[in-house]
Amino acid sequence: MDKYGLIGYPLGHSFSISYFNQKFADENIDAVYENFEIPTIDDFMEVVETNPELKGLNVTIPYKEKVIPYIDILSPEARAIGAVNVIKIERTEKRILLKGYNSDLIGFTQSIQPMIEKDHKKALILGTGGASKAIQYGLKSLGLETLFVSRYDRPGTIQYKDVTPDVVKEYNVIVNCTPCGMYPHTDECPELPYEAMDSKTILYDLIYNPDTTLFMKKGEEYGAQTKNGLEMLLLQAFASWDFWKK
Repeated sequence: MDKYGLIGYPLGHSFSISYFNQKFADENIDAVYENFEIPTIDDFMEVVETNPELKGLNVTIPYKEKVIPYIDILSPEARAIGAVNVIKIERTEKRILLKGYNSDLIGFTQSIQPMIEKDHKKALILGTGGASKAIQYGLKSLGLETLFVSRYDRPGTIQYKDVTPDVVKEYNVIVNCTPCGMYPHTDECPELPYEAMDSKTILYDLIYNPDTTLFMKKGEEYGAQTKNGLEMLLLQAFASWDFWKK
Protein backbone atom coordinates (compact mmCIF):
# COMPACT_ATOMS: atom_id res chain seq x y z
CA MET A 1 0.00 0.00 0.00
CA ASP A 2 1.34 3.42 -0.96
CA LYS A 3 1.71 5.98 1.76
CA TYR A 4 1.51 9.79 1.67
CA GLY A 5 1.69 12.24 4.52
CA LEU A 6 2.21 15.64 6.09
CA ILE A 7 5.23 16.93 8.01
CA GLY A 8 4.98 19.91 10.34
CA TYR A 9 4.90 20.88 14.01
CA PRO A 10 2.53 21.01 15.71
CA LEU A 11 -0.08 19.35 13.47
CA GLY A 12 -3.24 18.70 15.48
CA HIS A 13 -6.15 18.23 13.08
CA SER A 14 -5.01 18.80 9.51
CA PHE A 15 -7.21 19.28 6.46
CA SER A 16 -4.92 17.08 4.33
CA ILE A 17 -5.31 13.84 6.30
CA SER A 18 -9.13 14.01 6.11
CA TYR A 19 -9.16 15.07 2.46
CA PHE A 20 -6.74 12.48 1.10
CA ASN A 21 -7.99 9.49 3.10
CA GLN A 22 -11.54 10.33 1.93
CA LYS A 23 -10.28 10.63 -1.66
CA PHE A 24 -8.50 7.26 -1.43
CA ALA A 25 -11.66 5.61 -0.06
CA ASP A 26 -13.97 7.22 -2.66
CA GLU A 27 -11.72 6.36 -5.62
CA ASN A 28 -10.61 2.90 -4.44
CA ILE A 29 -6.97 3.98 -4.34
CA ASP A 30 -4.80 1.56 -2.37
CA ALA A 31 -3.10 4.23 -0.27
CA VAL A 32 -3.13 5.88 3.15
CA TYR A 33 -2.27 9.40 4.35
CA GLU A 34 -0.62 9.97 7.73
CA ASN A 35 0.54 12.92 9.82
CA PHE A 36 4.24 12.98 10.74
CA GLU A 37 4.64 15.50 13.55
CA ILE A 38 8.38 16.17 13.81
CA PRO A 39 9.68 18.58 16.47
CA THR A 40 12.74 19.47 14.36
CA ILE A 41 13.64 19.32 10.65
CA ASP A 42 16.59 17.09 11.66
CA ASP A 43 14.01 14.27 11.96
CA PHE A 44 12.86 14.67 8.34
CA MET A 45 15.08 12.07 6.65
CA GLU A 46 14.23 9.50 9.33
CA VAL A 47 10.56 9.76 8.28
CA VAL A 48 11.53 9.19 4.62
CA GLU A 49 13.95 6.33 5.34
CA THR A 50 11.80 4.41 7.86
CA ASN A 51 8.66 4.50 5.66
CA PRO A 52 9.77 2.73 2.45
CA GLU A 53 6.23 2.84 1.01
CA LEU A 54 6.12 6.67 1.35
CA LYS A 55 5.59 8.22 -2.12
CA GLY A 56 4.88 11.85 -1.29
CA LEU A 57 4.66 14.45 1.46
CA ASN A 58 3.00 17.77 2.08
CA VAL A 59 4.98 20.26 4.14
CA THR A 60 3.47 22.80 6.52
CA ILE A 61 4.62 25.28 9.17
CA PRO A 62 7.43 25.64 10.15
CA TYR A 63 9.29 23.56 7.54
CA LYS A 64 8.39 24.97 4.08
CA GLU A 65 11.74 26.77 3.90
CA LYS A 66 13.79 24.55 6.24
CA VAL A 67 13.18 21.43 4.12
CA ILE A 68 14.83 22.88 0.99
CA PRO A 69 18.42 21.74 1.79
CA TYR A 70 17.17 18.13 1.77
CA ILE A 71 15.57 18.40 -1.70
CA ASP A 72 17.48 17.01 -4.72
CA ILE A 73 15.44 18.69 -7.48
CA LEU A 74 13.48 21.93 -6.99
CA SER A 75 10.81 23.12 -9.42
CA PRO A 76 11.61 26.59 -10.86
CA GLU A 77 8.62 28.03 -8.96
CA ALA A 78 9.66 26.51 -5.62
CA ARG A 79 13.20 27.80 -6.17
CA ALA A 80 11.99 31.32 -6.99
CA ILE A 81 9.58 31.39 -4.03
CA GLY A 82 12.03 29.81 -1.60
CA ALA A 83 9.40 27.49 -0.11
CA VAL A 84 8.34 23.87 -0.71
CA ASN A 85 5.03 22.37 0.38
CA VAL A 86 4.93 19.23 -1.82
CA ILE A 87 7.64 16.56 -2.03
CA LYS A 88 7.61 13.66 -4.47
CA ILE A 89 9.69 10.69 -3.32
CA GLU A 90 11.26 8.42 -5.95
CA ARG A 91 13.20 5.37 -4.81
CA THR A 92 15.71 3.16 -6.63
CA GLU A 93 17.83 0.36 -5.19
CA LYS A 94 20.72 2.79 -4.83
CA ARG A 95 19.15 6.03 -3.64
CA ILE A 96 16.15 8.15 -2.65
CA LEU A 97 15.39 11.14 -4.91
CA LEU A 98 13.35 14.02 -3.45
CA LYS A 99 11.61 16.51 -5.76
CA GLY A 100 10.19 19.74 -4.31
CA TYR A 101 7.22 21.76 -5.58
CA ASN A 102 4.97 24.59 -4.41
CA SER A 103 1.22 23.95 -4.75
CA ASP A 104 0.28 26.98 -2.60
CA LEU A 105 1.17 29.08 -5.65
CA ILE A 106 -1.19 27.12 -7.92
CA GLY A 107 -4.04 27.04 -5.40
CA PHE A 108 -3.88 30.74 -4.63
CA THR A 109 -3.43 31.95 -8.21
CA GLN A 110 -6.32 29.86 -9.55
CA SER A 111 -8.54 31.00 -6.66
CA ILE A 112 -7.95 34.77 -6.85
CA GLN A 113 -7.63 35.13 -10.63
CA PRO A 114 -11.40 35.37 -11.34
CA MET A 115 -11.64 38.32 -8.91
CA ILE A 116 -8.86 40.38 -10.52
CA GLU A 117 -10.00 43.12 -12.92
CA LYS A 118 -8.30 46.03 -14.70
CA ASP A 119 -8.73 48.27 -11.62
CA HIS A 120 -6.51 45.90 -9.61
CA LYS A 121 -2.87 46.81 -10.16
CA LYS A 122 -1.30 46.75 -6.68
CA ALA A 123 -1.58 44.40 -3.69
CA LEU A 124 -0.68 44.44 -0.01
CA ILE A 125 0.50 41.15 1.47
CA LEU A 126 -0.03 40.97 5.24
CA GLY A 127 2.75 38.87 6.81
CA THR A 128 6.17 37.69 5.67
CA GLY A 129 6.13 33.94 6.43
CA GLY A 130 6.54 30.99 4.02
CA ALA A 131 3.07 31.27 2.48
CA SER A 132 3.49 34.99 1.76
CA LYS A 133 6.32 34.29 -0.71
CA ALA A 134 4.07 32.05 -2.81
CA ILE A 135 1.33 34.69 -2.64
CA GLN A 136 3.74 37.38 -3.88
CA TYR A 137 4.89 35.16 -6.76
CA GLY A 138 1.26 34.43 -7.71
CA LEU A 139 0.19 38.08 -7.62
CA LYS A 140 3.18 39.11 -9.73
CA SER A 141 2.34 36.38 -12.26
CA LEU A 142 -1.12 38.01 -12.54
CA GLY A 143 0.54 41.37 -13.26
CA LEU A 144 0.15 43.03 -9.84
CA GLU A 145 2.75 45.08 -7.99
CA THR A 146 3.16 43.88 -4.39
CA LEU A 147 4.15 45.31 -1.03
CA PHE A 148 4.63 43.36 2.23
CA VAL A 149 3.16 44.60 5.52
CA SER A 150 4.81 43.43 8.75
CA ARG A 151 4.51 44.12 12.46
CA TYR A 152 8.27 44.62 12.46
CA ASP A 153 10.62 47.04 10.74
CA ARG A 154 12.06 45.01 7.87
CA PRO A 155 13.73 46.01 4.59
CA GLY A 156 11.29 46.11 1.65
CA THR A 157 8.22 46.13 3.89
CA ILE A 158 5.99 48.68 5.56
CA GLN A 159 4.42 48.42 9.01
CA TYR A 160 0.70 48.44 9.81
CA LYS A 161 0.90 52.03 11.05
CA ASP A 162 2.02 53.02 7.52
CA VAL A 163 -1.14 51.63 5.90
CA THR A 164 -3.11 54.85 5.47
CA PRO A 165 -6.48 55.26 3.71
CA ASP A 166 -4.57 56.47 0.63
CA VAL A 167 -2.45 53.29 0.63
CA VAL A 168 -5.62 51.17 0.79
CA LYS A 169 -7.07 53.07 -2.20
CA GLU A 170 -3.88 52.48 -4.20
CA TYR A 171 -3.26 48.89 -3.09
CA ASN A 172 -6.83 47.67 -3.42
CA VAL A 173 -6.03 43.94 -3.25
CA ILE A 174 -5.14 42.86 0.31
CA VAL A 175 -4.16 39.29 1.15
CA ASN A 176 -3.94 38.15 4.78
CA CYS A 177 -1.15 35.58 5.18
CA THR A 178 -1.07 35.86 8.99
CA PRO A 179 -2.94 33.72 11.57
CA CYS A 180 -4.67 36.87 12.89
CA GLY A 181 -8.39 36.11 13.19
CA MET A 182 -8.06 32.33 13.03
CA TYR A 183 -10.16 30.18 15.39
CA PRO A 184 -10.24 30.47 18.40
CA HIS A 185 -9.10 34.14 18.10
CA THR A 186 -12.06 35.09 15.92
CA ASP A 187 -12.43 38.54 17.52
CA GLU A 188 -9.07 39.69 16.10
CA CYS A 189 -8.26 41.23 12.72
CA PRO A 190 -5.34 43.07 11.09
CA GLU A 191 -5.30 46.77 11.99
CA LEU A 192 -6.24 48.53 8.74
CA PRO A 193 -8.31 51.59 7.76
CA TYR A 194 -11.32 49.50 6.66
CA GLU A 195 -13.39 52.66 6.14
CA ALA A 196 -11.21 53.47 3.08
CA MET A 197 -12.42 50.30 1.31
CA ASP A 198 -15.11 50.08 -1.36
CA SER A 199 -16.47 47.77 -4.05
CA LYS A 200 -13.11 47.80 -5.87
CA THR A 201 -11.31 46.41 -2.79
CA ILE A 202 -10.51 42.69 -2.67
CA LEU A 203 -9.83 41.12 0.73
CA TYR A 204 -8.48 37.58 0.44
CA ASP A 205 -7.87 35.67 3.68
CA LEU A 206 -5.80 32.47 3.68
CA ILE A 207 -7.70 31.49 6.85
CA TYR A 208 -10.72 29.19 6.35
CA ASN A 209 -11.77 28.66 9.99
CA PRO A 210 -13.98 30.63 10.61
CA ASP A 211 -15.58 30.84 7.13
CA THR A 212 -15.86 34.61 7.44
CA THR A 213 -13.10 36.24 9.47
CA LEU A 214 -13.44 39.64 11.14
CA PHE A 215 -11.01 40.95 8.46
CA MET A 216 -13.54 39.90 5.80
CA LYS A 217 -16.59 41.13 7.76
CA LYS A 218 -15.14 44.61 8.31
CA GLY A 219 -14.28 44.92 4.62
CA GLU A 220 -17.73 43.72 3.56
CA GLU A 221 -19.32 46.52 5.63
CA TYR A 222 -17.74 48.98 3.17
CA GLY A 223 -18.54 46.95 0.05
CA ALA A 224 -15.27 45.01 -0.36
CA GLN A 225 -15.23 41.69 -2.22
CA THR A 226 -13.98 38.89 0.03
CA LYS A 227 -12.85 35.28 -0.18
CA ASN A 228 -11.46 32.85 2.38
CA GLY A 229 -8.72 30.23 1.93
CA LEU A 230 -10.86 27.09 1.55
CA GLU A 231 -10.88 27.04 -2.26
CA MET A 232 -7.10 27.64 -2.30
CA LEU A 233 -6.69 24.72 0.11
CA LEU A 234 -8.69 22.39 -2.14
CA LEU A 235 -6.90 23.54 -5.30
CA GLN A 236 -3.47 23.07 -3.73
CA ALA A 237 -4.49 19.56 -2.62
CA PHE A 238 -5.50 18.72 -6.22
CA ALA A 239 -2.12 20.07 -7.38
CA SER A 240 -0.26 17.99 -4.74
CA TRP A 241 -1.83 14.82 -6.12
CA ASP A 242 -0.91 15.84 -9.69
CA PHE A 243 2.74 16.34 -8.65
CA TRP A 244 2.86 12.95 -6.90
CA LYS A 245 1.32 11.09 -9.84
CA LYS A 246 3.26 12.69 -12.71
